[in-house]
Amino acid sequence: MAIEGKDERAGGRRIRLGMVGGGQGAFIGGVHRMAARLDDHFELVAGALSSTAEKSKASGKDLGLDPDRCYGSFEEMAEKEAARADGIEAVSIVTPNHVHYPAAKAFLERGIHVICDKPLTSNLEDARKLKAVADKAKAVFVLTHNYTGYPMIRQAREMVAAGKLGQLRVIQAEYAQDWLTEAVEQTGAKQALWRTDPNQSGAGGATGDIGTHAYHLASFVTGLTLKSLAADLDSFVEGRRVDDNGHVLLRFEGGAKGMLWCSQVAPGNENGLKLRVYGTKGGLEWEQENPNYLWFTPFGEQKRLITRNGAGAGASAGRVSRIPGGHPEGYLEAFATIYTEAAHAIRAYQNGSKADPAVVYPTVDDGVKGVAFVEACVASSKQNGAWVNL
Repeated sequence: MAIEGKDERAGGRRIRLGMVGGGQGAFIGGVHRMAARLDDHFELVAGALSSTAEKSKASGKDLGLDPDRCYGSFEEMAEKEAARADGIEAVSIVTPNHVHYPAAKAFLERGIHVICDKPLTSNLEDARKLKAVADKAKAVFVLTHNYTGYPMIRQAREMVAAGKLGQLRVIQAEYAQDWLTEAVEQTGAKQALWRTDPNQSGAGGATGDIGTHAYHLASFVTGLTLKSLAADLDSFVEGRRVDDNGHVLLRFEGGAKGMLWCSQVAPGNENGLKLRVYGTKGGLEWEQENPNYLWFTPFGEQKRLITRNGAGAGASAGRVSRIPGGHPEGYLEAFATIYTEAAHAIRAYQNGSKADPAVVYPTVDDGVKGVAFVEACVASSKQNGAWVNL
């Protein structure tokens, strides 16, 4: 897929990329950098990698960046890079959630394309304001719901759209982890500290961190719009200020029903993202920890295994596969798919054209829906699981 797209580059040149956040000790920043380089469309040239100029320069030195392009704040970076003839063309925002809105706004208003980590923002008000900025901006906005980059997720989406499952009835989504089973945040662990701080993460804990992934994946595959939900959220760890477990009932437009479970206090689960979709003609099952396999069961027939490049796989799966079947592709490749779709969209924008319809990536609209989902879950739970409309 992406490898075949190299000829899109102007004169063979990579897209100049900056990064906000993702400095020393940050997990997701390294993932974004690997994803950006995997298909060779981007080159990292600048960053505001930490909260202070000193830390940012130290992180930039580790990455081999020009010290003059390692900034103390995203505001400084946006202003100075926009003024350079060789300034960044796109920026990755990989900060805690509360920084997403002001950082994305600063770059979008200067015509710099934005690739932003999920959730879109820490609250719905900021999400709506960011959508208004993105809609007016002369730039592309991409949200990294990276699990939509898996070939078998693209395959599932294609099969649903083609009517292979008939009319959809039941959607089951879950994302279970165990890393917050104890009060890890009280040990000073960086990743736990901000994710359990509502001032940085937003009102949702597990719902915002991983529940949004499960919700977006269900929406992406089925194409359904969520109408209302009823949520029961818990903070099982004493003293924790955000939820660490959530059970959510879902009602979709058109009559389909669903259930979503997200938990970060489920011992024995590492990254147990799973999706099951059932309709009048059959069902699909997929799990993130075995991402190269998609199970399809036509009603009344035997269960069938579809693999990335095997029998039954369609064009949408093949388009985002890089290596022959039997050689597993995983998390980093799926993440890289989002970056490469972003590159296709950015190149098309720069050329004054529209990207190929096959190019698919999560948008600012998906981000607003994700934040609305989290806030609806919180509101419902506060009302003892009352149904809340979106």
